[in-house]
Amino acid sequence: MKQLARDVTERATRTPDAIAVVDGEGTHTITEVVRAARELATVLESATDGPATVLVRADNSWRTVAAAVAVGLTGGLLAVMSGHATRSEFDIAMEDLRPDVVVADGPLGQVWGLEGYGFVPSGQALAGWEVHGPADGRTRGVEHWKGGVVAAMTSGSTGRPKCVIQTEDALRYAGQSTIDAVGLEPGDAIGALVPLSSAAAICFGMYLPTMLGGAMVADAKWNPERAVAVLRDNAVAWTMLVPTMALQLTLVDGADGALSAMKAMTVGGGPMNENSLRSAELRLGTTFLRVFGMSEALGHTTPLPDDGVEVRLGRDGRPFPGTLSRVVDGDGRVLGPGEVGSLQVKGPSVFLGYARGGLPVAPDVTEDGFLATGDRAVIFDDGCVSIRGREKDLIIRGGRNIDINEVEAALAGIPGIHQVCVVPVPDPVLGERAAALVVPDGQAPGLEEIRRDLDAADFPKFKWPEFVISVESLPQSRVGKLDRAGAANLAATFAEEASQ
Repeated sequence: MKQLARDVTERATRTPDAIAVVDGEGTHTITEVVRAARELATVLESATDGPATVLVRADNSWRTVAAAVAVGLTGGLLAVMSGHATRSEFDIAMEDLRPDVVVADGPLGQVWGLEGYGFVPSGQALAGWEVHGPADGRTRGVEHWKGGVVAAMTSGSTGRPKCVIQTEDALRYAGQSTIDAVGLEPGDAIGALVPLSSAAAICFGMYLPTMLGGAMVADAKWNPERAVAVLRDNAVAWTMLVPTMALQLTLVDGADGALSAMKAMTVGGGPMNENSLRSAELRLGTTFLRVFGMSEALGHTTPLPDDGVEVRLGRDGRPFPGTLSRVVDGDGRVLGPGEVGSLQVKGPSVFLGYARGGLPVAPDVTEDGFLATGDRAVIFDDGCVSIRGREKDLIIRGGRNIDINEVEAALAGIPGIHQVCVVPVPDPVLGERAAALVVPDGQAPGLEEIRRDLDAADFPKFKWPEFVISVESLPQSRVGKLDRAGAANLAATFAEEASQ
């Protein structure tokens, strides 16, 4: 974050009264943000003997911007984590990241058990947040991150949350590519309504507006009514939302034409329907841009605002300039336009690796440097990508990935469950919800009983099943294998009847 820190401090010298952040606490000038960053930097320098890996409880406010600048001023690595992270999720972050310092509001220190990890209070910053540093003041430095400047957890496609490491060059590339594609101009206000605890949100919600020199317009907690007002009243020029959030905006009273001043809204990170998106953009009065991206390769596709509806909303964008996408068959043979295969990507926004044991473990790539995305896709003659589903068993609920195998493993450990199959059921707002078909061992546990057991096991709440169907046996194929398609049809019927 060194370049970001240089940009912000230099801008504060030139335009000290410029608005840097608008959030739930009010309006904050760039001078105020820099002052808070320097205060945090001073505490960090007094608590450690050099550049540190700093894990920050990220929130959608001026604090996250100030924390990023402070880490840039001290030459460290910024790791962001949600304030809703459970102790088990924090334990994974500790194992994988091994941060030197943790910065969070007071109660989280107890929830995450910082004292048990050897952290000691080292001071306060960011308007009363606690800085917890190493007892001996020594850090591991940041050279081992090999140029990485930001780390963020992602639900990923495996049972274990993964910590993605990205470089500042990747952040700037993805941000500038988006600025150019949308036609954003210096000083434009940018919306930051997706929680700033993911790599994509940090890039497009925090880094992009700060790099652009406009205000980051944020709100502490997602609320569709407030979101419409925040975007409208602050003349936000662009924002990125998951489809669930974008569609919820259209249900707000008075939403008709409310976002007509917005240049575009980028939508990605979950199942999308062209007709639904078209109705939504017409209601809101703005232009939607349907994209594909991932934490491991930030952004990397987008249409242009002047593309036709069938391109903007019916496909998933073209690769950023300098990024290459291709689809291959099971043998790795590159397929031609219109052929469905496994999507691979190569470009400047591909991540350094996943944090494991305090080190970045480089991703597996092909001999010519392409990263497998885990998605099925087709590429058209004009270069547009169209995603056709995941290669792994995932449920995408409101833009968050839920690994089916992980949920099944958690449910299988609950007394009274003999067999279980977890499948997605369609949802008009969230895209998909999780349903569990359960073969009981005796008395079948109900939904509330299952949720109590999952809660006691500290299993992340967003992964809990929302429907439980007791069955005598799981659907099987002709050769005796689990018929997931049949299970999904059965669950969808149940969910539809339950909603009536």
